Amino acid sequence: MIEPLFYEYPPRQIGRLIKRYKRFLADIELDSGEIITAHCPNTGPMTGVCTPGSSVLVSYSDNPKRKHCYTWEAIEVNDTVPTWVGINTGLPNRVVKFALENHLLPELANRYDRVRPEVRYGEENKSRIDFLLTEKEEKPIYLEVKNVTWSKERQALFPDTVTTRGQKHLRELMAILPDAKPIMLYFINRGDCTSFAAAETADPTYAKLLKDAIEQGVTILPYRFQLTPKGYKFLGQAELIRAC
Repeated sequence: MIEPLFYEYPPRQIGRLIKRYKRFLADIELDSGEIITAHCPNTGPMTGVCTPGSSVLVSYSDNPKRKHCYTWEAIEVNDTVPTWVGINTGLPNRVVKFALENHLLPELANRYDRVRPEVRYGEENKSRIDFLLTEKEEKPIYLEVKNVTWSKERQALFPDTVTTRGQKHLRELMAILPDAKPIMLYFINRGDCTSFAAAETADPTYAKLLKDAIEQGVTILPYRFQLTPKGYKFLGQAELIRAC
């Protein structure tokens, strides 16, 4: 029996990565032999998921206002077994929004009636929570989403570089306690990881803040997702390890 997809997206084309450059661009050879320049929707270093020659997935847009009609969506890595890794940092929020609206996440399914994205909150400059869940429980639920692609030996790691923005989000989540229920959802955008940890070697400040957040009562949900050329399968929670 074929397991149904948790989230399905429009068809992708398969190609081969030639190179990534200027952070936002990638040259890719499609299976047809055509060489295209695709938008790379990932500003980070993409540690371990940017190897030239790897198979990639791209999407196409016919929007005439776009300079590049292709978007680089995913790459196949071969750390242990061939695994698709999602590199489009905007897609996890769309998947989570779909899951929240349809009450598909088991730890949250019956705890809210209303989903509001991108709501201003907190005390630091220009802070917005990814999702505010309200109206069923007495306290509102503030949910932040982080895209996770880096791994070592089947352990997902975040972040893969210093992230002052991520540090701010953890401080803001701790600051709303005890009047609200803060949740950090780590979207593990690859199906080959079974555990999750803060990457202390990449950002020791973030790792310390995550430890403090856990101790103060911020809920951590390291969710595993298996990416395929047609969509996502939900694999449940990874084991939470404090730091790596």
